[in-house]
Amino acid sequence: MASFSGSLASVDGLITLASEAKIPATDEGLLRGDGAFEVIRVYDGKPFAFEQHLTRLERSALNLRLPLDLEAIRADSGRLLAHAGAGPDHELLRIVVTRGGRRLLLTEPLPATPERVRLASITYSPTRVLDGVKSLSYAANMLASRLARERGADEALLVTPHGRVLEAPTSSIFWVTDAQLHTPPLTEHILASITRGLVIELSGATERECTLEDLLAADEAFLASTVREVQPVAELDHHRFPADRPVADRLAADVSARILAELQAA
Repeated sequence: MASFSGSLASVDGLITLASEAKIPATDEGLLRGDGAFEVIRVYDGKPFAFEQHLTRLERSALNLRLPLDLEAIRADSGRLLAHAGAGPDHELLRIVVTRGGRRLLLTEPLPATPERVRLASITYSPTRVLDGVKSLSYAANMLASRLARERGADEALLVTPHGRVLEAPTSSIFWVTDAQLHTPPLTEHILASITRGLVIELSGATERECTLEDLLAADEAFLASTVREVQPVAELDHHRFPADRPVADRLAADVSARILAELQAA
């Protein structure tokens, strides 16, 4: 099928242009950020790790006590992606479920990101009642990114008031020390990222608590997420990491190869 020009949306199964999609102004997903979402990478019209994302969406909905019709979302996703086809406007699939009972699905272009990202540490305390939830209440994460950009960085690194490294607002953080790869543990109340899990599987990375000082002393650091895959960190709080990044480069290739293999096998 030929690519459809412009991002598309599905609202409760009805496909339209994303710019024309509508939900009621009284929906508490809008008024209170009460809902759950997932963002899925789409490669040439094929979603990667679709069922893993739906499993996490189901977990989020369960923790929020949010009604969820997974079969309807599967059907909506299939129709929307088939209608959209491949193309630069349809490289992401966003699934949103609101307290008002709406199923909102959007195709989106992949946002531009630099080859190596500059981070600025931002003090942040996780909302523990939302552990394991990818909720619509993302204002704190988005503000952290804006504060980092005000300081001349590309993205934020969330750090607790006690100095423990958590994650970036939409990515997991990994670092290399003495040829060993580490990432913060889920017990730090961070998101169980699907790409994080893939990197751990491919690399054998271990979970370890990390202070800001530990990270600044690392040999390499990189972010991992659905959108970024593996993205090396160039600097943190104006501290520059070495240009040589053998672990990040190897894992970037390994993650891309695994994604390609799974899409070909689907």
